[in-house]
Amino acid sequence: MKTKDWFTDWFNTSYYHTLYKERNDDEAQLFMKNITSFLNLPKTTHILDLPCGKGRHSVFLNSLGYTVTGGDLAENSINAAKEFENDTLKFNVHDMRKPFHHTYDAVFNLFTSFGYFEDDKEDILILENIKNGLNKDGFFVFDFLNAEKVKLNLVSAETKTVDNITFHIKREIKDGFILKHISFFADGENHAYTEQVKYLDLAKMTAFLETVGFTITTVFGNYNLDKFEAKTSDRLIIIAK
Repeated sequence: MKTKDWFTDWFNTSYYHTLYKERNDDEAQLFMKNITSFLNLPKTTHILDLPCGKGRHSVFLNSLGYTVTGGDLAENSINAAKEFENDTLKFNVHDMRKPFHHTYDAVFNLFTSFGYFEDDKEDILILENIKNGLNKDGFFVFDFLNAEKVKLNLVSAETKTVDNITFHIKREIKDGFILKHISFFADGENHAYTEQVKYLDLAKMTAFLETVGFTITTVFGNYNLDKFEAKTSDRLIIIAK
């Protein structure tokens, strides 16, 4: 499998959704309530959730009264999300590396959905598209793992059984990437995928954002919007304009 396209293959499988089926919706909803309140977003705000997966953040943001568009490269995720569509909630297949056809009041990039690419230029291109897709005074909300804490607390191997599938997971940090190797036997055959996200600490992410003309206004360390601490915070959450 070509490492560069790992996300296209893995995110489009049913096994990806099986492994992560127990993601904490309460935590995600708390974050959405906190961040929209902190930003004081009026209900007229049009939010782009990119990439949106099966739309769990989008659906909740829409329930808070916002107009929301969700975009994701994985067609099966978008097809699943489309059942939630209404007049103020839409989902589209979209590659982050491609420019948007509309502009938005806020763009949310959530749950470590960035830094997939070998070449920094592709990550910077995504940020350029996001900046160009924002209306004047629009907000960019970036939610990523805290790379420094991950490095200090790396669990190198674990086994997880979900829906009678046993996933063998190995983690490493190599060549500037945090790698998660996932292998399992299902439906009569062996499967193996590797998730990779760039080792992006606050300094590197700041440099990326400044390259395209973003200004960081606030940095948080978790979904309660507590102060960011490099060694202990669970998340790296950046608000930029």
